[in-house]
Amino acid sequence: MQRVIIEMGMGNDLHGQDYTKAAARAVEDAIRHSSIPLFPALGLDHSAMEVRVTVGVQNPAAVDLDRIVQGLPRGKVQVTATEGGLDITNPDNDEITVVATAAVEAFLDPKTVRALASKPQD
Repeated sequence: MQRVIIEMGMGNDLHGQDYTKAAARAVEDAIRHSSIPLFPALGLDHSAMEVRVTVGVQNPAAVDLDRIVQGLPRGKVQVTATEGGLDITNPDNDEITVVATAAVEAFLDPKTVRALASKPQD
């Protein structure tokens, strides 16, 4: 597969120490920056796209990956949680703010990419 799109995002959970919520917000932040007219403009179905998401949080095991998948509207989705992000402790009350980062990548079959590259322009 050949990567054709990458977007990055950041999200947080200020009071609940919810790693899934922070990760979902990071993914949402990344995809909110995108409007990809490539697929309809070229007559491609979104199902041809493979979407790989990597979220970074301090406690990757606490991320509900299925919930992150549900937040992605198109393509065949794979989500991985890895160590990253930040846990920030409030010194006044020991409450932890969770900060997550996300990379959302879209891939197409290289044959499709080559066919699109060689397609005559109107």
